[in-house]
This record gives sequence, C-alpha cells and structure tokens, in this order.
Amino acid sequence: MDGFFIDLNVAEHINSGVMAFVQAYGDHFSAFTKWLLTNWLVPLEKGLLALPPALVLAVVAALTWHASRRWGLAVFLTASLYLIGCFGMWDKLMQTVALMSVATVLTVLLGMPLGIWMASSQRLRQLLTPLLDVMQTLPTFVYLVPVLMLFGLGKVPAIFATVIYALPPLVRLTDLGIRQVDAEVQEAARSFGLTRWQLLYSVQLPLARPSIMAGLNQAVMMALAMVVIASMIGARGLGEDVLAGINNMDMGRGLQGGLAIVILAVVIDRITQAYGSGRRERAALLKRKEVLA
Repeated sequence: MDGFFIDLNVAEHINSGVMAFVQAYGDHFSAFTKWLLTNWLVPLEKGLLALPPALVLAVVAALTWHASRRWGLAVFLTASLYLIGCFGMWDKLMQTVALMSVATVLTVLLGMPLGIWMASSQRLRQLLTPLLDVMQTLPTFVYLVPVLMLFGLGKVPAIFATVIYALPPLVRLTDLGIRQVDAEVQEAARSFGLTRWQLLYSVQLPLARPSIMAGLNQAVMMALAMVVIASMIGARGLGEDVLAGINNMDMGRGLQGGLAIVILAVVIDRITQAYGSGRRERAALLKRKEVLA
C-alpha cells in the first residue's frame, strides 16, 4: 500500500518556511507584542482592576437601561455580575473583560472596513469569501500554532487567535447590511448631491446598523468562546478556573468558572442586542406597552 500513494507530505517544508519567517521578522513581532501589552492591554487591565466594583456595576446598569429602557433587565444583569464577585472571581472577570475589549477593538478595526469594502467590490467578495469560510471552519488549535511561534506564550497570542476566530461574522454581516440598503434610498441620496463617503456615513451605515450590531454581537460572543482556550496559552481570566477544574478534576471550580463565563456572555449579549434593535424598535415597544396599559 505504501507504494500506491504519492508522497505529498509538506510538513517539513511548512516548518522550514515558518522558521525562516520567524528568524527574519521575529524581532518585529516581539516589538509589536511589547507595544500592544504596554499601551493597550496592561493599562486597560490595571484600570479595570482599580475601579470600585460598585462603579462597574453601576455603569453596567446604566448601559443596560440606556440600551433597553427596561429597569428589570438592568437589575437582573447587574445582580448576575455581582454574583461573579460573590464567587471570588471579580479580578478574573476584569482580566477577561480587558482581554476581550482589546480583541473586540482590533476585530472592529479590521472587520468593519473589510465589510464595507466587500460591499462595494464584487471581486474582493469573491476573494475573501473562501478565506472567511476557512477562518470559521478551521479548528482553533491549527492557527494557534503559528501564532504561538510568532508571539510566544501569553496574552498577545490569545488576542490574535481571538481576532481570527471572531472576525468572519462581523465582516460578513457588515457586508450584508450595507448591500441590503434599499437601492432607491441610495439613489435618492445621490440625487441630492451626496458624495460616496457622505452616502456611506449618512445613509448606508445607519440603515445597516441592525446587521452590523448583530455582527458585533456574534464577534463578541465568539471572542468569549475563546476564553478557555486562551487560558491554555497563558492568558489569565475566567477560563483559568475552567481549565484548572478540568486538569485537577475539580468539578466545583470548573462549574463555577463556566457559570461565570455564561453570566458574562448573557450580559454582553443582552446589551449589544438591545443597542442593535435600534431606537425605532424600542419606541414601538414602549408604545405598545402604553396602549396595553
């Protein structure tokens, strides 16, 4: 049987190519890692840890009410986050929020421009669609290996692995939202003399907002799904307890860490969904409530 198959093993060629790339550009990646940690992640993490928990909970309550105009939801989500503090995991919660925040910002900075560009370029859409398919279907540990070789262990490779995993839904839904804007509305806007950029910022992005916010919601949820995997490569946070529970057969600690991640996911999901629903939907909901009352 050995003589039946053609030898197409490319592992050695890939390894040698990656090693050559690391040797040539490793210093640049190390410098970027230091810059990202020094200017973004570490200051944000220290700032969040320095904030009084009561202030953080008040901000969450205010954001929830502003997004949904529902005091019951605001109280429920705030109490849920307070429960994480009761578990003794407040510091790890802030570390996870800092990691997710940096990853989400990078995802938005990359994903929204790509989605906008895809909406205006059929050729780019044909080029990026299979790449996005691969990014969504490729097992996380496959692209984690080259990221670790370039950036080493720690929080930075966790951030980049999270960005790769969370990027596709934001790009796709930004592209979809802009392409679904009514052509007649765009034509009317052009007839009033709007330039291409004015059309984008004044018409297309506002009308595509629900789709873009849905993409952001999905990106944040997928970033949160990387919390446990990120803990495997040195990123601290809520995933650390889940990993420790698995390694030590400590069901209580693992379950508690998993519950904290679920709570954080619910809080973020409800707030982003409420903002994505838009003012018109919230106003219509309030009007229906007034009629029923």
